[in-house]
Amino acid sequence: MSKKRFMVLSILMVVAMLLSACGPAVAPTAGDATKAPGGEAPAGDGTVYKVGLIVPLSGDAKTFGISTMNGVMMAVEEAKAEGFNIDILVEDGKCDAQEGTNAATKLITQDKVHYIIGAVCSSESLPVSVLAEQNKVVQITPPSTNPAVTVNEDGTVKQYVFRACFLDPFQGVVMAALAKELGATKAAILYDVSNDYVKGLAEYAKESFEQGGGEVAVFEAYTKNDTDFSAILSKVADANVDVIFLPDYYNKVNLIAQQIKEKGITATMIGGDGWDSSDLELDLMEGGYFSNHYSPQDPRDVVQNFVKNYQTKYNSMPDSFATLGYDAAKILIQAIQEAGTDDTTLVAQKMAAIQYSGVTGDISFDEQHNPIKKAAIIKISGGQTEFFKFVAP
Repeated sequence: MSKKRFMVLSILMVVAMLLSACGPAVAPTAGDATKAPGGEAPAGDGTVYKVGLIVPLSGDAKTFGISTMNGVMMAVEEAKAEGFNIDILVEDGKCDAQEGTNAATKLITQDKVHYIIGAVCSSESLPVSVLAEQNKVVQITPPSTNPAVTVNEDGTVKQYVFRACFLDPFQGVVMAALAKELGATKAAILYDVSNDYVKGLAEYAKESFEQGGGEVAVFEAYTKNDTDFSAILSKVADANVDVIFLPDYYNKVNLIAQQIKEKGITATMIGGDGWDSSDLELDLMEGGYFSNHYSPQDPRDVVQNFVKNYQTKYNSMPDSFATLGYDAAKILIQAIQEAGTDDTTLVAQKMAAIQYSGVTGDISFDEQHNPIKKAAIIKISGGQTEFFKFVAP
């Protein structure tokens, strides 16, 4: 995961809905920009810190976008209550590279933002990161896991670009190691060839599983618009695999899992953080596992307080996208406060050296601006998700 701004009346209506927040936040109209909830609290020197938020608020990944926005807005409200003057402009990136590019271009050239939180999908964050780097705009993406987001084509690090989530290679290793732990020796991996996140995760999982002595008997690609997977699944059935890696987003996973069930395939399904959605059909994934950025069963106070406050505000359990949105916003705000200035070069330097304790873990950044943090493994059992184990890098 642009169009024109809302009219003033529309802005006020959206702000009112966000403030009421007795259920999931209401998404702004696709591509429109709106200010964050909360009154304007003066900063010490009167500086207003302008931040763009790019999330998918329409399309297949909109639940990811809404959750991310909810988490960001909670962090913003907390900062405003403490006197931090921050102005948020929201754009719908639709989990699309061109839409993400359009959103970032508008935010940077028209709205003159100095900071961007987003995007959500790696396919959006990649082109956005190029624009952010060119314009010295500090960008932190909450959930984009593709390694190239923070690294230039020549291998150098993008000075102004960061992420709050772990990387696809780590996630691929975690998935492969879990499969081996479960006793799997033969796997099928199905992936969307047009999606950078999905394709990358599939390749890393394949490499790691094979290095561990496993056999990837089926490694098959499909496209974003495919809905009939019978031909691929016939190959999976014939191969008699132990596990099926589905490193896609929940909506496509639901569709494939339904057809897996219809074919009578009993292999264990394993996925990545793209599964983490309230719209994942858990009955289809029974006995499956996926890697994630946090567990609501983590007993740390920062986690339990966030979960409680989120449920009170939005009347739902926060998913990993909400927690990553919250942590990404908090990291950015902390870096700005430590810099004590709106100079993005200094803010980027402070972010690179930050020590942050958040909902998704204790975070510091490596030399490529990737967080050093653990992953949670979630098991689906009895139609519910439950914490299985943590895995450290």
